[in-house]
Amino acid sequence: MEQASLLQRYRSDRRKLLEFLLSSGLVTELRTPSGSTTSLSGINFDALSADYVLDCLVSGGVVDVSEASQNYSHELAYPLMINSQLGNSYYLLSDPESAGSPPQRAPPPIDLNQTRKTSKDMDPLNLKNPATAGDNYDLKHGVTTVTHSKPVKHVKLPPLGLPNLKTGLSDDDLRESAYEILLASLLSSGIEIYLLEDRKKEKSAKFLLGLKNKRDKTHAQPQSLDRHSQVIRTIRIQMQISEVMDACIRQRMMAARRSWGKSDIPQISLGLLNSIFKSDFLHEKSYVKWKSRQAGIVEELLCYPANLVASDHETIKSSLAKIRNSNEWDMIMSPSERVQLLSNIKQVALKLSSLPGKLGIPSETYYWTTGYHLNMRLYERLLFSLFDVLDEGQLIEEADEILMLIKLTWSTLGITQKIHNAVFGWVLFQQFVETDEAMLLEHAILELQKVVSVEHDDEKERLYIDSLLCMRQCGVREEKLSLVQAIIFSISTWCDIKLQDYHLHFSQQPSTLKRLMTLVSAVGILSSANAGDTKLTRFDLKSEDAAKKVKSYVESSIEAVYRRVASTIDLEAKVERKHPLNLLANELRLIVEREINVFYPVLSHWCPESGMIVAKLLHQIYGERLEIFLNGVSCLSEDAKSVLPAARLLDHNLTQLYRTAGGDNNEDLHHYPIGEVAKPIILDWVIAQHSRVLEWTGRAFDLEVWEPLSLQQKQAASVVEVFRIIEETVDQLFGLNLPMDITHLQALLSIIFHTLDTYLVKMLSHLVEKNHLYPSAPPLTRCKDTAIPIMKKKLLESTLLDDNVISKLNNLTVSKLCIRLNTLKYIQKQIDIVEDGIKKSWALVRQSDDRISAEKESHELAREEEIDELFATTFNIIRDTSSSAISKFCYFLGPRVVFWDLRDAFISSLYRCNVEGARLDGIIPHFDSVLERICGLIDDSLRDLVIISICRASMEGFAWVLLDGGPSRAFSDSDIVLMEDDLATLKEFFIADGEGLPRSLVEQEAKFSEQILGLYSVQTETIIQMLMTASEQISLGLESHDPMNLINVHTLMRVLCHKKDSEASRFLKTQYQLPMSSEYEDTPSKDSTFGSPYMSDLLKRSTSFRWNNKSHSGGFKSFKKRFQEATSEMRNSGW
Repeated sequence: MEQASLLQRYRSDRRKLLEFLLSSGLVTELRTPSGSTTSLSGINFDALSADYVLDCLVSGGVVDVSEASQNYSHELAYPLMINSQLGNSYYLLSDPESAGSPPQRAPPPIDLNQTRKTSKDMDPLNLKNPATAGDNYDLKHGVTTVTHSKPVKHVKLPPLGLPNLKTGLSDDDLRESAYEILLASLLSSGIEIYLLEDRKKEKSAKFLLGLKNKRDKTHAQPQSLDRHSQVIRTIRIQMQISEVMDACIRQRMMAARRSWGKSDIPQISLGLLNSIFKSDFLHEKSYVKWKSRQAGIVEELLCYPANLVASDHETIKSSLAKIRNSNEWDMIMSPSERVQLLSNIKQVALKLSSLPGKLGIPSETYYWTTGYHLNMRLYERLLFSLFDVLDEGQLIEEADEILMLIKLTWSTLGITQKIHNAVFGWVLFQQFVETDEAMLLEHAILELQKVVSVEHDDEKERLYIDSLLCMRQCGVREEKLSLVQAIIFSISTWCDIKLQDYHLHFSQQPSTLKRLMTLVSAVGILSSANAGDTKLTRFDLKSEDAAKKVKSYVESSIEAVYRRVASTIDLEAKVERKHPLNLLANELRLIVEREINVFYPVLSHWCPESGMIVAKLLHQIYGERLEIFLNGVSCLSEDAKSVLPAARLLDHNLTQLYRTAGGDNNEDLHHYPIGEVAKPIILDWVIAQHSRVLEWTGRAFDLEVWEPLSLQQKQAASVVEVFRIIEETVDQLFGLNLPMDITHLQALLSIIFHTLDTYLVKMLSHLVEKNHLYPSAPPLTRCKDTAIPIMKKKLLESTLLDDNVISKLNNLTVSKLCIRLNTLKYIQKQIDIVEDGIKKSWALVRQSDDRISAEKESHELAREEEIDELFATTFNIIRDTSSSAISKFCYFLGPRVVFWDLRDAFISSLYRCNVEGARLDGIIPHFDSVLERICGLIDDSLRDLVIISICRASMEGFAWVLLDGGPSRAFSDSDIVLMEDDLATLKEFFIADGEGLPRSLVEQEAKFSEQILGLYSVQTETIIQMLMTASEQISLGLESHDPMNLINVHTLMRVLCHKKDSEASRFLKTQYQLPMSSEYEDTPSKDSTFGSPYMSDLLKRSTSFRWNNKSHSGGFKSFKKRFQEATSEMRNSGW
């Protein structure tokens, strides 16, 4: 019902306001759907947009009723909004005046163990500003209020020791009373404390005039509200006073402002008791609580002074008892009786307040010294209002303005400038302790520096501050301190506790340590006096006492952090399955790094040797445990692999810290004997790896089938496995992170050398002599009937291939030869990578070696030269061996293709029986097919060498047909022309119109065949004469052993044997009695061998080749296309 009546009242007021605005003369034109009108009788004011009407009045006075209705309907579809340019408006179910600004951070965790504490339980100056909600006293003026409840953390600051409050006032009681005192002080200082609503009512009469001014001056700014009222409203929100209670207090104070005058605390409470009644509260419980608080304030100040007479004391006690008795005060006593009772109390209060101050300070009252324990607590509550209730680590923007208003309470609460600085610094420091906000510590330092920097205090003020006693517990006895001393001692005590374990307290926020040391330098630090008392020692930079104190902090903090680490190491080692010394070294290394980077730069200002102290302490602590472990190390076990590197890194960091602090490494900080222990066992491990790696390499080679690893990786799988084993061995060795010398490097390189050398030797052992590829030399014959027995027996000798050679030849197919060549090339590439990796790893090892010193420079230089020579010797031998192996396999591949794979198609078929019917054109496609297959298998970088080998072998095969063709070959003069054309075709096949092998190289390879063809063109008589001359040279011992020399018995004899000429036949029959060719059946055989005297070594030269689309026949196109992609820039190089 009440809510419904309020809604009806709101709507009625809205209609009246709109009607007033439209009829006030500010509207120049009122438009309706039927046209302009001046009558308001037909207008539904409930359906008009008030915002639209106000905008029209400001902009010119033309109001369109239809548009106002449309805007109102449009506004109903959206929630109520505030046209804020900042965009920080919020919609609240509660009253925004009491709720305050929206939260800017996540809510704090709830402390389930938190209980309500009163001033009897703890010193309120040792608490942060309570974040509990302001009490809603359920006044009948009621509006909904929002309360904030935040847990109060226990602050580990030592209490100040202010005298306890005897009446049990809680922190909420103090906060609310402090706000009332602030309002009373403002009022007594002439500052009006109207509510904003009241001020708006006063200014409502000027509203219409303001609208007219705005219409004429559209750019004029709205008049601002009174600044003091805004600041007081902010204080109310910060101190969490309910809005209804605030309104009630202000109204009563303003109503009786003439009688307030210069009020003290008892008179403020009595005045409120006289003006606020039970009828102002909705619930009796709230009223009783409020009344008890006021009675408690009066009792705290009036009942316990030492100079209070017994009768006055009895009057106060009995009167306060009646006030606390709700039945008697609210039901039995009449209003006049209540006034009289309060008047009796006021008389006693006036009697006390009229007493002169003890010290004669201006504005001093009786309550400055007798009620200081309450005054300081109340002032602290006021200062806590400077912190944002939603972000307690930040001061609000209005902090300076609030401080100016709080200063008006100084005369009431007995605050001087020095006391303010001390208490404000104390409050800031408490808030810093709770929030870890560095900015608050900065402000606290500034305030406390003001306190200690005053050189000459006013004598009266000094005596006054000394009279504000606090009790501090010193062991089993209590010590009296002034308020300022108590604040400084409490802060110094807290700092002392934190600095004794600065690794624990400042690791997360290291910058705080520097600020805290600045604070300690300002206020001093606790130290023991000769009589056992404690005193504050100033922290001057060059003070010996300061250095000793910092040294004690360093030692205690290191011991504390070590105890924490050591207490959990064994458990962590079990969980992570690592050796405890490994984990301990890693943890201590983190401590040392923080010391180097964070703590030492700060502490060194007061104690330059603090870094050396840390280094020596940790070195000694860890060294004692490490020594036991090192005595039991005999091999490179898993524990040794984990502990020794960690200990070495810790040793390095400790040395770095020690040297940073200016210490000499050789004086007090000796290195752990990691190298002495590690080097022998590392060498044993490397030696043990040697046999294992060789075993793995042999196994990988024996399992190899010589197939490509993939389409992209054409090398064998075994070589990849070998290098993987090598790389793992290298990584394991250098991954130990332990000191090594050249002996270990030699052992490692020995493993690599023997591994790759074994692999290469095994590969070469599978190769056979290429002479096994050539067919047996056929018997010498003539074309007509003659015989020479003495020559026949010699030339018919041949050797059959054994089974081992045949087995090797079967495994040396063209495809497997290509994979072997690719594998050798892969070795050449990988060996460079391995060498570079080892050099880099070795350089890192040398950089981390702590033994480098000036007197060792020449020795280290010689050692570096020795290491370079070691690398060069090891890897160059492998490179030379692999290059030699590539050459041997290339030398073998060409004859394998020509004399083995193409024996039937080329060697046995070319010019067989007759030249014209068995020419080279029918054999070229076989070459094309073989070369195309090879190009798909061989590595691009090896194609040149392979094609050169095939070209050379093909020229040898052509010469073999001309000289060792056997009984089935006989060449007439007319055949020579055809054979010359075939030789030219074979050359052009490899030249490929300039895109293949260089012409000079091909011509060089074909030179011998051309010379043989030239002999066939020579007259028979001339050849016979040349043969006879060569025979005479043999008899005289002048025979030439050059296989390329055509003028020799072997060549000339074979030319005559294959020459289809009667004169040659007669000569061979007459002189050598050779049989006729028809007596032999010329059948080729692959299981025999013959050492050809015409082989030449052309691989000592290099060339490149290209092929294009202009080769000879269509059968060559696929071959040439593949070769165009692998062209080389060496095509035109000289040979």
